[in-house]
Amino acid sequence: MLPDADDLPDLLLDLAVPHEDINEVTARLRNVTADPGLRRLLDACAEDVTSVVREVDDPGGLGDRAAHASAALGEYFLVYAFLVAVPRVRAAHRELGIPGDITRMTLTDLGRGMALHRRRYGRGGLGARQAHWLTRHFCGRLYQLGRLQYELAGLGTRTAQAIAGAGTEVAAGTPSLNLHIPDFLGPLTPAACDRSVLRAREFFARYFPDEKPVVATCHSWLLDPQLRRHLPADSNIIRFQERFRPGWDDREPADTTPVAFVFGDPDLPAPDLPRRTSLERAVGDLLRAGGHWYTGHGWFPWER
Repeated sequence: MLPDADDLPDLLLDLAVPHEDINEVTARLRNVTADPGLRRLLDACAEDVTSVVREVDDPGGLGDRAAHASAALGEYFLVYAFLVAVPRVRAAHRELGIPGDITRMTLTDLGRGMALHRRRYGRGGLGARQAHWLTRHFCGRLYQLGRLQYELAGLGTRTAQAIAGAGTEVAAGTPSLNLHIPDFLGPLTPAACDRSVLRAREFFARYFPDEKPVVATCHSWLLDPQLRRHLPADSNIIRFQERFRPGWDDREPADTTPVAFVFGDPDLPAPDLPRRTSLERAVGDLLRAGGHWYTGHGWFPWER
């Protein structure tokens, strides 16, 4: 189910695979062609990524499969697993009537994941954590619609309790949409977010009429209220926060999350973090002062 070496670069470009990885992924294709056992393993992985949504912190899953694979594909093994799965995803989207441009933009998160891998480790490939995140896209639960991504989900217990306490009748498991903010996609402007939300309302009403999400939620360090003390009131991040009503108060420190998103490596020590932008200064200065960052939880009603 993989194109030959002449046509594979076109598929890789369609998936936004970084240009510096294209020659390497294409060259290693001969290892797949020459090894029936490797092809069977990749087929099993493709079945996995299109049928099971995995938690990103799952210590096993695709990581176990990659660990038992031959070294022929190196850290690109999981890239090939998703490449094998692409025709299945495209066919499933076509069956639902989902436009091809939405399919393409959604699946470009594979290339984004590879770019994040290279930014952190300085080499090509895809790790299990990022691969587990991509199972949402390849299982048909998450779609990129303009600036934001939307994941079909059910409310968790604490989120449902916070929303119910604010007067909206929901319970754990109530259909919802989780909003995600992809990296490498320009500024998070209010206008871009407005267009994305409008497009998402039309998309889910048309292609998933039986889901009927009641609320949209977001669980992100970008919703940490402390950012209001460090960023201008008219900044894109603060304007994004204003879209949401407060959810539950999470007091578990999540310091490595903003460090990973802003600087590319969650393990960078606070004293060494650059101060080139207002966001870099905000993240690093609070940590250097002994503070902590937290995951914020927000929600807003989703019009049916």
